[in-house]
Amino acid sequence: MKKIILSALFLAISTVVSAQDSTINFGVKGGYSLSDMKFYGEKMDSKSYFYAGIVAEHSLSSKFGLQAEVLYTQLGGSTVFEGAQLIGNEIVNKNDMKFEYKLNQIQVPVSVKYYFVPAFSASVGMNFGFNISSKTKADTTFGEVSSDNAEGIKTLNLFPFLGAEYKINDKFFVDARYNFNFFEANKTNAVPTKIGFLQAGVGYRFN
Repeated sequence: MKKIILSALFLAISTVVSAQDSTINFGVKGGYSLSDMKFYGEKMDSKSYFYAGIVAEHSLSSKFGLQAEVLYTQLGGSTVFEGAQLIGNEIVNKNDMKFEYKLNQIQVPVSVKYYFVPAFSASVGMNFGFNISSKTKADTTFGEVSSDNAEGIKTLNLFPFLGAEYKINDKFFVDARYNFNFFEANKTNAVPTKIGFLQAGVGYRFN
């Protein structure tokens, strides 16, 4: 876990620190994450989580900026499998099972920003998601719960994204982005799994 965090920090810092006389703004941010997961091509129910972390922006010009972040968040989804039992000549639904998938990640989004006006910008980039842990949980109608480590999840997941930011003033800002599910989350295609998610929140810049 320490190696993952250190790698994430190094990637973020090395992205924004390119010259000693560069203007780099640091801050913190946090907000809401809505995760959509596809398992074997079937869309699972969305799950909402939070995210929080640090942000740094290197101003390239009055119109362009380079931004990197280090965030903690969770991704996942849930679904219900209907159990069936033959009673006489009828098939009766019974013992439904709720299945929940949860990935804990340190994410390093790196993006290029374009400022339409000083207060409003759009961004495009790549989010590098380092998995800390991956869990599955099954819950039956009788209250029986089992939790296991999810097998086969990649250590590093890639999420291309598009986003936008609005500066309320020199210190506070709001932003939102959508991270696309273009890449498989599993190491092999034996269990096809894809994740996309929306992030929206607020931030504060120190300088």
